[in-house]
Amino acid sequence: MPKFENDPSGQMKIKDLNQYSRGVSLIVKVDRKTETRTVTVRSDNSEHQVCEALIADDTGAVYVSLWDNQIEEIQPEMFLAIRNSYMNAFRGSMRLNLGRYGSFEILEEAPFEEVNLENNISAQKVEYEDPRKGNPSDKGTSSGRNYGSSGRRY
Repeated sequence: MPKFENDPSGQMKIKDLNQYSRGVSLIVKVDRKTETRTVTVRSDNSEHQVCEALIADDTGAVYVSLWDNQIEEIQPEMFLAIRNSYMNAFRGSMRLNLGRYGSFEILEEAPFEEVNLENNISAQKVEYEDPRKGNPSDKGTSSGRNYGSSGRRY
């Protein structure tokens, strides 16, 4: 098995990811892929192919977005070393993205025997909260508290 930057036991695990995770490096197995669809990117009106692949390790599973050539390169039953990817929420569901700076390598085997598909973190509904702006339920109050029944801030 090719070496994965560091010892695989020191890599991240799917169960530890959240919608703000950045610089994500994982070793995973590809379980399945969805149908490929064509999308138009708003910034330049270019058309691209996209699909989702359910990937898993021994702690959980998550969907990863595959674009264009990645769709053919990544197939079910493959083991992958994913580097420098990131998480986000898309339509209320967490997704892993390779993005511009992420990469993957196809491996011969993985450091785990079985995958955990029961803990699919993409199935957990999430609301987008901009970590720079605080909780959206604050509704403009600096402390997030309203004083009195009128909702006026003092």
